[in-house]
Amino acid sequence: MQSFISTLSLLFILNILLAIVIIFLERKNPTSTLAWLMVLVLLPNIGFILYLIFGQNLSKQKIFNLKTEEDQIIRKAVLEQISYLQNNQIHFNDPAMQEYQDMMHMHLMSNDSIFCQNNDVEIFTDGKEKFDALLQSIERAQDHIHMLYYIIQNDSLGRRIVNALTRKAKKGVTVRLLYDAVGSHNLPRNFFDELKAVGGQVSSFFPFKIPFINFRINFRNHRKLAIIDGKYGFIGGFNIGDEYLGLDKNLGYWRDTHLKIQGSAVEMIQLRFILDWQHASKENIHYHSRYFPKVNVHGKTGIQIVSSGPDSEQEQIKNGYLKLIHSARESIYIQTPYFIPDESILAALRIAALSGVDVRLMIPSKPDHMFVYWATYSYIGELLQSGVRTFLYDKGFIHAKTIVVDGKLSSVGTANIDVRSFKLNFEVNAFIYDTATSSKLNSIFEKDMTDCTEITSKIYKNRSKVIKFKESIFRLLSPIL
Repeated sequence: MQSFISTLSLLFILNILLAIVIIFLERKNPTSTLAWLMVLVLLPNIGFILYLIFGQNLSKQKIFNLKTEEDQIIRKAVLEQISYLQNNQIHFNDPAMQEYQDMMHMHLMSNDSIFCQNNDVEIFTDGKEKFDALLQSIERAQDHIHMLYYIIQNDSLGRRIVNALTRKAKKGVTVRLLYDAVGSHNLPRNFFDELKAVGGQVSSFFPFKIPFINFRINFRNHRKLAIIDGKYGFIGGFNIGDEYLGLDKNLGYWRDTHLKIQGSAVEMIQLRFILDWQHASKENIHYHSRYFPKVNVHGKTGIQIVSSGPDSEQEQIKNGYLKLIHSARESIYIQTPYFIPDESILAALRIAALSGVDVRLMIPSKPDHMFVYWATYSYIGELLQSGVRTFLYDKGFIHAKTIVVDGKLSSVGTANIDVRSFKLNFEVNAFIYDTATSSKLNSIFEKDMTDCTEITSKIYKNRSKVIKFKESIFRLLSPIL
């Protein structure tokens, strides 16, 4: 008994010390600090353990580095493009994009995101179509296949993808496959053995150093990328698993958004993969022409590839979202599975709606993460009061991460509208400057509305006391979910 009391006393002292660290040393966001202090108070015996696993900050030093000569090449291109923008020397394929040069400038300054407008873009909203296109591209690969996915499942689709990669590796194609250690934690140890045996390279991001314990569990590489021969780039929301084909009985049809890009934007997707791969595998990939071949594509879509992560204080994708919202004059259409905005995003949407902009938000009607779902629902009331229309997707589960503004600008990628995507996850989005592509995304949103139930102010006010209680609890925890 005495030993048990001593252990509890030690845990209590550790909680106090940890509270001091959170308040005075780490200088977290005040809202996040209060949330963690509440956890420490309500769960005094395990609060410090939860913090060690979920609450640590990643050092704000740059963990993805290019060699000096490669960095100079990128910086030179960035500075040249900034100069062209400042002197109005860029001819835009879509004249309507002339007014958005400030957004291009912001992404260049904060993220070295080169703007290019010779891209062809194909949009996928269905898992079968997306993975058929990916597998077809894999089969046609002649030089290399680079893939990064947050989740790879040990199921029919997962094995199908790995088998296709194995066949290409046998034929001499260079295969590099990177997955997130936390997102793909269910994979058996021998899952990639055949691929490795024929020369395929596989690595995991922030792997478990100790079984079942990962002190970087909170920092996830949430990116989903595939690059084939440096010519085709895939980016968007689909992970690899049968549920993304709509085969999960609980979630049903899986509605997501993914892009297949041809053009110079593939170079930036390739660069993003190489940086992640070099950090995870410790292999130094040279800036070789085989990975950045000259493209002979005559597309007309303007794109910037923007990355963000906990190693940076810039929150580049969130800033891109804010810039999109503030630029809106007519409409803002948003699809996201998790909506836990910080105050800046919430205020921007409310101001837009109050200013007469048609703001529409589409979220799932069923949860895949219960805590996050009720935290999401708690923000709906504030938006309704400002005139934002909110829709619950009923056909299945909507996992798309898209924003479309005025049918001209858009963003598709991996970042949700939540604190985790803005601050904790490594994310990547394509910011699209093109009326034709953005109009297609607008039309997709409007089609999806036919499979939705709109939450009116009356419906929201009549929700049960149980729902209100859940909202209140998880709203308090939302900064750390």
